[in-house]
Amino acid sequence: MKDAEELRYLILAIQREGNRLLAADLRPLGVTPSQAEVLRVLRDHGPLTLSALGGLLVCETGNSPSRLVDRLVAQGLVQRDTDPDDRRYLALSLTTEGKALSKRIVAVEEKLHTGIDQLVAGQPVAETLTTLRALAGAFPAGEALARRRAVEKD
Repeated sequence: MKDAEELRYLILAIQREGNRLLAADLRPLGVTPSQAEVLRVLRDHGPLTLSALGGLLVCETGNSPSRLVDRLVAQGLVQRDTDPDDRRYLALSLTTEGKALSKRIVAVEEKLHTGIDQLVAGQPVAETLTTLRALAGAFPAGEALARRRAVEKD
């Protein structure tokens, strides 16, 4: 097996297992991993326009996340308001219920992250992240994640 092929399959295996574990822990909260990502991005970076939100999502790259947002609005977790900076746009933000749920999502994610930290203890994580960022940066989902990292550093 070539290194590139093994790397691709290792990333796929880790992503699938991580998403399976995350989905199982989010199920009692009534949200999917993609919905949880929207709530976390709005919690950490909101309020945002729909296009700005889309530019920060890994789960929905290249497309407008309108259907995803519509479901969250219908669930009473996200609200649409006129953007105070430009009245032509809508600003998305969390409702009181969305804020409360986002705190529970953070706890679920922390549990997953603690498990990952335990699995990679003693491994060269910083070097691995550098390699993965170089690879992911060539794709829209990686660019979205890089934008989120850049905003968090500011």
